[in-house]
Amino acid sequence: MAERSTAAVDVADTSGEESLTAKAGRATDDGAQAEKVSGKEQDAARTEGKGAEATDPKPPELHSGHKLARRYRLEECVTRLDGFSSWRAVDEKLRRAVGVHVLPADHPRARPVLSAARASALLGDPRFVQVLDAVEDNDLVYVVHEWLPDATELATVLANGPLEPHDAYQLVSQVSQAMAAAHREGLSHLRLTPSSVLRTESGQYRIRGLAVMAALRGITCEHPQRTDTEAIGALLYAALTQRWPYENDAYGLTGLPKGVGLIAPDQVRAGVHRGLSELAMRALVNDGATASRQEPPCTTPEELAKAVAAMPRIRPPETAFSTPPPYQRAGFPQGSYGQAAQATQPVATPPPPLQSRTGKALKWSVSALLIAALGLGSWQLADTLLKWENDHDTPGNSQTTGGGTKKPDGKPIKIVDGTEYYPDGQPQHPDQARATYDGDPSTYWRSKSYREGPDLNPAFKKGVGLIYDLGSEQQISSASIGLHYIGDHTTLTLYAADSFSPSEPLSSMRELGTAKTSGSTAKVTLKKPAKARYVVVWITAMPNSPADTYSGAGFKQGVTEVSFTS
Repeated sequence: MAERSTAAVDVADTSGEESLTAKAGRATDDGAQAEKVSGKEQDAARTEGKGAEATDPKPPELHSGHKLARRYRLEECVTRLDGFSSWRAVDEKLRRAVGVHVLPADHPRARPVLSAARASALLGDPRFVQVLDAVEDNDLVYVVHEWLPDATELATVLANGPLEPHDAYQLVSQVSQAMAAAHREGLSHLRLTPSSVLRTESGQYRIRGLAVMAALRGITCEHPQRTDTEAIGALLYAALTQRWPYENDAYGLTGLPKGVGLIAPDQVRAGVHRGLSELAMRALVNDGATASRQEPPCTTPEELAKAVAAMPRIRPPETAFSTPPPYQRAGFPQGSYGQAAQATQPVATPPPPLQSRTGKALKWSVSALLIAALGLGSWQLADTLLKWENDHDTPGNSQTTGGGTKKPDGKPIKIVDGTEYYPDGQPQHPDQARATYDGDPSTYWRSKSYREGPDLNPAFKKGVGLIYDLGSEQQISSASIGLHYIGDHTTLTLYAADSFSPSEPLSSMRELGTAKTSGSTAKVTLKKPAKARYVVVWITAMPNSPADTYSGAGFKQGVTEVSFTS
């Protein structure tokens, strides 16, 4: 879904492609530091820009709504750098979202970009984001590629913490195998970074920009296999430690302390899987590190993929389930299958009841006394209840309305923490999430403004939301969400999440309830109270509102105060 392209107001970043320019400070990543392929000046950086002229041609004057080949409608510019631009677009012929790189036909990198894109398209490996079209049309050269709205950049995933061993194992296994296949076809990436690797909701990793990103930036290299292998080692290092394995900070990750050199991951962070730690060092040995336990270095993706395959497989964590004790039929002792001897042991039986005439009379007498006692007790209990109701049946104290019992108000649940939820890796305003539970209705979190609505278009933006931590598992019966903008209409859904992650896929969550309103408050009442610690408020439709101080006119919403009751 497109956003107003006005500099003075918010522009919705729904790209998922080249989002290094989406945040302050990330743009420089594509400049001095991110140009280091794996975080440092190496072969690629030494020869970067080879053959490029001193001044790049002026970028073409493109704008939102511009069409290429009367088919690809440009929606939002997500990168503008070195004479080229990258866009989120719509293929109007096939009605799907795509990404487009555009540069002038006389740009010194235009021919290499076309050649790289066509070679990448011939590979046809589903582990890479596919090139769909590469065209020279009039004065423009453009490359069209897949758009994955359900995928999240590895950089965004790592912002929430290091990966679990199984996830890190899958990362290095899938990426090394994919790059080994690419190098067998003579293709290299040369710009493998946490922003060029995407993780889908199913847990698969996809690589974007094969050959094309290096061509767009004029990167060449004498030893492409070594460069890509070291880059995979850097990705694994970052996945294990949440640190960048060089002195410079990059991709939202903190670098290593200056002057200490490369430290093994299991020495940087406690609990790191030893085998994966050694594997990262073997891939990064190209930078002069000493391989752990004298293992030989991996200098090609093929060698790294084989080293991963030789490791004992790391299984995903298993969920522990409490098993109830086995059902035991009365009269049979508990024992293992096949122990028939224990089943033949005699079982003690109660003594027979009294059979004499005196015993029968005694039983009838006891029964009569019990019936009389029960009747007397019931009458006394009923009398006591009637007196209590009469004493409390006064105006202001009555708890009945229309003959029914009034349910007491639910107990409020304290919100311990809150943040923005953005599974597509494109946040709105994460710094404003705290305003939604600060007790002040005048402060609020706001979404960006969209041109289409009220229902968001899943092809571009499935929704916007917030996630809350209730401190511990709580019994939730209802929720109240204050809304800043009113109109037709707001739709939101509550989900119970397993973690406080802003990128956990909705498919792994449990839906609690939904609400649709045109007013300033959305109330969600659960059909049955449910237990949860982490709760997501997911907004999928927003009203059309005029421009204000912070954003332009469009479909948008703000959340003032959120509360949960038990």
